[in-house]
Amino acid sequence: MARSPAHALPPAPKQTAADYEAPDVLVVDRTDQLRALGDDLRASIVALLRDRAHSTSELAEKLRLPKGTVGHHVKVLEKAGLIQVVRTRQVRAVTERYYGRTARLFLFQVSQDADAEDVRNIAAASLRRVAEEMLPFVESDRTAFGVLRLHLRDADAKRFARRLDRLIEDARAAEDASGELYGIAIAQFRRAPDA
Repeated sequence: MARSPAHALPPAPKQTAADYEAPDVLVVDRTDQLRALGDDLRASIVALLRDRAHSTSELAEKLRLPKGTVGHHVKVLEKAGLIQVVRTRQVRAVTERYYGRTARLFLFQVSQDADAEDVRNIAAASLRRVAEEMLPFVESDRTAFGVLRLHLRDADAKRFARRLDRLIEDARAAEDASGELYGIAIAQFRRAPDA
């Protein structure tokens, strides 16, 4: 079994409500945003901030990394508009900042002129994150996954993409804070021919 990186997330406690306000969706389409989320540590930070605001010190403790390292990555995410200060607290003579996401859900929209390396990095980071979250539950009767490699006509590929978009909308509409936490990873992409 592969060893988890030092910044792999501990299991999240079941939480019924977010502790800060944020819009439901942010379309992530700028190069700086894609580049920021293409890093595994920054993806872990964003995941930790989904429902609960954290200070840099709290993030460093959860990720078992130096505060300075985490602080650098927090600044990159903040500059890209993916996280923001949602509250502050005075601790002696220092103001402690608590960060939250700028939206609960990030939807990636990649333009034709996007840097291919940034797109690969964000896809890889996202799929690694899904694999980490999924690993403890792979034997569950409520976990299903598959990878298909098939030939499709353009019209069929477009039809499946529309169906996947509808599935995302249906899943979001069914969300209920009193239910169990689930993840859904959806991707359709054009593959290079096998060598």
